[in-house]
Amino acid sequence: MRRFILILLGVAIMTLPLNARAQETRTGAFYTGVYPNLLKEWGVSDADIQARIDETWQQLFYGNDDTQRVYYPVGDDMAYMLDVGNQDVRTEGMSYGMMIAVQLDKQAEFDRLWKWAKTYMYNEGGQYDGYFAWHCKTDGSKLDENPASDGEIWYVTALFFAANRWGNGEGIFDYATQANEILHTMLHQDEKNLISTNLFDPETKQVVFVPSGRNSHFTDPSYHQPHYYELWARWAEADNDFWTQAAQVSRDFWKTTAHPETGLMPDYAEFTGEPKPSGDYGEFFYSDAWRNAMNVTIDYIWFGADAWEIEQSNRWLTFFYNLGIGQYTTKFTIEGEPVNPQHRSTGLIAMNAVAAMAATEDFRWEFVEEFWNTPIPSGKWRYYDGLLYLMALLHLSGNFQIIAPQ
Repeated sequence: MRRFILILLGVAIMTLPLNARAQETRTGAFYTGVYPNLLKEWGVSDADIQARIDETWQQLFYGNDDTQRVYYPVGDDMAYMLDVGNQDVRTEGMSYGMMIAVQLDKQAEFDRLWKWAKTYMYNEGGQYDGYFAWHCKTDGSKLDENPASDGEIWYVTALFFAANRWGNGEGIFDYATQANEILHTMLHQDEKNLISTNLFDPETKQVVFVPSGRNSHFTDPSYHQPHYYELWARWAEADNDFWTQAAQVSRDFWKTTAHPETGLMPDYAEFTGEPKPSGDYGEFFYSDAWRNAMNVTIDYIWFGADAWEIEQSNRWLTFFYNLGIGQYTTKFTIEGEPVNPQHRSTGLIAMNAVAAMAATEDFRWEFVEEFWNTPIPSGKWRYYDGLLYLMALLHLSGNFQIIAPQ
C-alpha cells in the first residue's frame, strides 16, 4: 500500500505544470521567505542596524532643509522628493521615496508623494496620455511631459506593495487599480495613435529608454527589473504572460551587455547589448549603471533566477576590489578605463555593497565594511546618493522585502 501511495505521489508531481515543478526546487526569498542580513552576518547588532535605518530615514526625510532632507511636504497632504543638485522633482526620486516608505510602513509619507505625483506629474491627455512627466519644477509645472521608464516601473511595484501592506482605498489610493492602469499604458499606448509608444519594445520585449521617437529604439540596462516583472506576472490583471517573458528577456539581455571581464554595463545600450553612445553618458559605466549591481543581485536573492548572477556579482566586485577599496572612482568605459570626472560617490559604494549579497568571494565583506563606515549623504548631491544609500541599507539588513498579498 505504501509503495502504491508513493507511486501516486510521483505521478501527481510529474503532472504539475513545469513552472510549478520548478518552484518546488527554486531558491530565493519569494519561495522561502528568507532574506539575508549581511550586516548582521558581518557582526553589526540588530540594535545598531535599526538605529542606522532610523537615523537615515530621519535625516533624508526630516533633516535640515538645506543640507540633509530630500523629502519636502507641501500643504497638508502632498510632498515631493527634491533632486537637490538639479533643483527639480523626478519620477525616479518620487518612486524611490514611495518604495522606501512602503518598505518602512510609512503610509502617510507614501500617500503624500503619490498624490503629488498624480496631481502634477501625471499626463491626463495629450501626446503622453497615461504616462508621468519625468521631471517637474517644485511648483509642479512640467519641465518635460515625456516619461523616464524606470519611474513607471518603480511606481507600479511600490503601488502593488502598498495594496498588499495597507489594503486599497478610494480614488488614487486604490493602489492596485492605479498599478494596473500604469501597466496597461505600458503595453497598450500604441493603440492611441499618439507620439508616445509602448514602454516595452513589442519585438524584443525590452524596456525602452523613453517611449517616444528615436529614444524608443534603445534601452537603459539599469531599467531592466526582472524581479519586479516576476511579481507583475503573478499580480497584474492582464498581460501576465508578457511579464513572464519580459523577465527572462531582461536576464538574457544582462548577459549581452555586461562586459565579460569587468562585469560593467553601460548607461545606455542597444537592444543587442552593445553600448549606445549618447553625450557624456551613454556608452560609459556611470550613474545609471551603478544600479545594475543591485538589480542583478536582488533578482538572484528574490528568485534564485540564474547562477550567472553570482558569477556577475563576483566579476563586478573583483573589478572594483582590484582598483582598491576606498580608492575606486565612478566613471569608466565598460572595459574598465577611467573616464573623467574622477570622484568618489556614496551611491556606487552602496550599490557595490548590495552586490556582496550575491557574490561569493571572501573580499565581499570589505565592501560591506566600506558601506557601513560611509556617512549618510548630505550636501548638494545627497538626493541620488542618499536614496541609493537607504535602499542599500534596507537590502543589506534584510528589510527590503517582497510585500505579497495577504
